[in-house]
Amino acid sequence: MSRSYKKNPFTGITCTTSEKKDKRIANRRFRRRCDQALIRGEEMPLENEVSNIWDFSKDGKFRYEKSSEWYKKVIRK
Repeated sequence: MSRSYKKNPFTGITCTTSEKKDKRIANRRFRRRCDQALIRGEEMPLENEVSNIWDFSKDGKFRYEKSSEWYKKVIRK
């Protein structure tokens, strides 16, 4: 394992390591609104109407280029 490397050098843009909590909250909210719409006989909401991905704690991912100085630090496990 001493010579193992990550195959895809992606990393998050902010200091948050995961969006797991945000995704859980958004999916719970979405399922709740869908259940309420079924009971009322209304049209099902879209996922974009229920939660806003711009409010999540991480701003996305980016890929390190091979020419960058941080590439070797990020690529090793």
